[in-house]
Amino acid sequence: MAQVLPHRCCRWNQATEQHVLASSTFYLYEWSSDTDEVRVMATEQRVLDVTDATFQSAVIEESKMRPVVVDFWAPWCGPCRILGPVIEKVAEEFADDVVLAKLNVDENQQSSMQYRVQGIPAVKAFRDGRVVNEFTGALPEPQVRAFFQSLAPTAADLAAAQAEQQLKDGDLAGAEAGFRSILETTPDDPKAVIGLANILATRDEFDEADTLLKRLPADRHAKVMRHQIFLERYARKHADEDLRGDAIANPLDPRARYRWGLMLAAGGDYLAALGELLESVRYDKTWEDGAARKSMLAIFEILGMDSTITRDYQRRLENVLF
Repeated sequence: MAQVLPHRCCRWNQATEQHVLASSTFYLYEWSSDTDEVRVMATEQRVLDVTDATFQSAVIEESKMRPVVVDFWAPWCGPCRILGPVIEKVAEEFADDVVLAKLNVDENQQSSMQYRVQGIPAVKAFRDGRVVNEFTGALPEPQVRAFFQSLAPTAADLAAAQAEQQLKDGDLAGAEAGFRSILETTPDDPKAVIGLANILATRDEFDEADTLLKRLPADRHAKVMRHQIFLERYARKHADEDLRGDAIANPLDPRARYRWGLMLAAGGDYLAALGELLESVRYDKTWEDGAARKSMLAIFEILGMDSTITRDYQRRLENVLF
């Protein structure tokens, strides 16, 4: 007769000097009384135990590939003990599409405070590094299942993933057909819009690409693509002009500094571009309805608000404006 005993594998984290659960594996030890042997079988762990130290990689970064549901709980919490088995059961059903992670709020107060956990159990769903849905309390199983279902990929998501893979494989025609098919039924599907716009831009069909991206006015990726399309067109239009020489010859001219700043940005030298644009703002804040300031804001979006360059030039711009 064999006995199977589950045991999660631990590893030593030198940074935190703690034992932490391995992120995706546990072991089954099978002992046979007939042969007096122990056989170790590895299998996938469906629930991740995360800490403050691992939250960034296990939750934030992972959520950029697939949704991660975090159950903020504590051992003393009665409702947590009620919800625990339910959410783990449901998570098993969606294990191929959604990751379930659990975080002990008593031992990991930094993450709990950062995400404003005021009552437990608190369940928060992360996608692309941010919270997209949440609930508090021990909900019934049907409601927990509906919560996970809302995170699972739709038919459009699966079709977009296939088209994205075709794009990576160099099958532009197949990818374009896939994205256009999605947009026929879901005109503002983000992945399809951005994927098709990317293909159009590579063919220099900038007008159609820009019009398409306007369907996603609040999407950062769409905004960045529109900024990059503008810069590419600007660079092509002024490729034969000596904008650098003009800026050197006219250092106090906001127009000259602005134009050279845009050309630098089009070439990817965002640091130098921000320097030129800041000087344009300094010499005339209102020139062309604040064109230099708006261009700086566009570069901030391209770089991301967490960029050290962005933060530095945000302060500099504020000092000049105010």
